[in-house]
Amino acid sequence: MPKRSNTAVICFSPYFGGMEMDAFRIAKLLSKSVETTLIVKHASQMDRHYRDEAKKENIRFESINFLSTLSPSIIFNTRKTLIKHNIKNIIFFGASEMISLYFSFLGLDINLIIRHGTTKSSPKKDFLHRILYSNVNYHIAICEHIATNVKHIIPFGPNAKVKVIYSSLRHPVKNLPKPHYHTEPLITLLHVARITDGKGQIDAIKACETLLSNNIQFKFICVGELDPDYADRFNAFIAKLPYKSSIELPGYTTDVSEYLKSSDIFIFPSKGEGLSNSFIEALSYGLVCISYKNTSFPELKQAGFKFFMAENGDINDLKVCLSRAVDYLRTHEIPLLNNTKLAQELFGEQRELAELIEILK
Repeated sequence: MPKRSNTAVICFSPYFGGMEMDAFRIAKLLSKSVETTLIVKHASQMDRHYRDEAKKENIRFESINFLSTLSPSIIFNTRKTLIKHNIKNIIFFGASEMISLYFSFLGLDINLIIRHGTTKSSPKKDFLHRILYSNVNYHIAICEHIATNVKHIIPFGPNAKVKVIYSSLRHPVKNLPKPHYHTEPLITLLHVARITDGKGQIDAIKACETLLSNNIQFKFICVGELDPDYADRFNAFIAKLPYKSSIELPGYTTDVSEYLKSSDIFIFPSKGEGLSNSFIEALSYGLVCISYKNTSFPELKQAGFKFFMAENGDINDLKVCLSRAVDYLRTHEIPLLNNTKLAQELFGEQRELAELIEILK
């Protein structure tokens, strides 16, 4: 690969979900070819999770202490870091800190890349945002749906381009079992995401009513950190279920592969995603998958993946899809190797790295 200038991945999020994991994954990927620095918020979950791991991966690690997204600390300490390490490429994950970063970059020779992974609803084409985004060179969208959304929402400067770069798999498939028919009475369902409003856990659990009414034995594993602001609502919902003993909440894990290997159906009726990492991982492991018909899921269908799509927000249709998925599970060989092969082609690490390197200076 061609030699590229020093690069920084910036993510100031205090949380720890898909975006934050993607920021580290991209830094780790780039570090194989480019001198890479990861810049995060001091004492954030990213700071706690990745400080030691970054050193192991030969990623320079910097944390910046600040109280608000408009902060002199962000402005001066980010600028100091860029100059100190002669950084010419920035890949920024986020939006809230754009004002501070705009001033950090003033007068510097920076190739600014914004990475977009979620659907945004409110256009930001007012005068202030036109200034803030005027120095962006590339907007990376993780799927065509996000690319269309970015063009609608974000103001483009004179040199800005949008480029679709699919994420690579966080947990590549290893040692898949040979295709077989599901003959066991118990069916294992899986959902992987932060447990919060919009991610679809409650809709998925409601759909399991159809399994109960048809005397189908099941367990449903919801893997992910429970949002404290959502906990009371979610726990109250679970407590009232006649099948609450079938719901398992193991919490957050750094390696979801063991759950993917041991599950049968991946049900993910989210209200809206960019391109769900957990969903494409489930496809790559050959699980029977279910989603709502929204955002990027039709795009995956068009790409050739085989899975069930319920009408958006329709619980009854979701139940129908779940019943069909159970029938499919019992009448087709699992894992679905065509999905596995296609996922490895579209979401391969070397492909993503080559496309990222192409837009660096």
